[in-house]
Amino acid sequence: MNSFDIALVSLIEAALKEDIGSGDHSTLSCIPASQQGKALLKIKQAGILAGVEVAKKIFNFIEPSAQFVAFKKDGDQMQVGETAFEITATVHTILKGERLVLNCMQRMCGIATLTNRYTQLLKGYHTRILDTRKTTPNFRLLEKEAVKIGGGMNHRFGLYDMIMLKDNHIDYCGGIIEAINQAYAYSNQLEKPLKIEVETRNLSDVELVCNKALNKVDRIMLDNFSPEAVSQALAIIQGRVETEASGGINLTTIESFAKTGVDFVSVGGLIHQAQSLDLSLKASFMK
Repeated sequence: MNSFDIALVSLIEAALKEDIGSGDHSTLSCIPASQQGKALLKIKQAGILAGVEVAKKIFNFIEPSAQFVAFKKDGDQMQVGETAFEITATVHTILKGERLVLNCMQRMCGIATLTNRYTQLLKGYHTRILDTRKTTPNFRLLEKEAVKIGGGMNHRFGLYDMIMLKDNHIDYCGGIIEAINQAYAYSNQLEKPLKIEVETRNLSDVELVCNKALNKVDRIMLDNFSPEAVSQALAIIQGRVETEASGGINLTTIESFAKTGVDFVSVGGLIHQAQSLDLSLKASFMK
């Protein structure tokens, strides 16, 4: 089992415990435990499909012998009226998993669809789009997976897999070069050194990093820079390290940043501004 599947099992366990508690009494009260059933995932809103593989894992977690047939796959365009998959299992399994599957998939479809809108605007440009840590607590795993399904790239997953020196780190540390120097020394003591990204707030910061600490960082973030300022910063950096534009970038402005040639743009809105899409799981009677 890979790290994603291990984390997903933990998410499923916690979510089912939250929802089922002492028992699904609505189902227990009127459906025999042995009764078999089928259900279809119906698409009620157009967009990018995401979460099919997650749905399969949820149902098979509840009932390993459940039969899951996918008619569409993650990343496919979906249209109103289409069917994404069919699940055959005990009715208890279908009804226990229904809400968790829908909650996950509706949210993931919304994120994948919005991300796809951004990536379409970047076609033909060098620039790639990144997500951020602006995620829903305990649901980051699937929100970031949805970004990938939509064609985006994941930034660091958490605080543990990359060193990012933001404004508060720099201010608490006493300056941008001091923060970089300490982070570099710290990282080199680790068994597996981490990449270091530093946030710059103006062109003076960019010049300072390039003149005094360029060999110690892997990426320079240009935070709240205008496209014009990004172009000026890139002229100073001259492709010697990766670059990332961040701060207030949206569907209207992203192409103007891509035109600068910056390596990455990060957009927190991929996740926190996405709207869930409408799906439903409907009973399909056994033949």
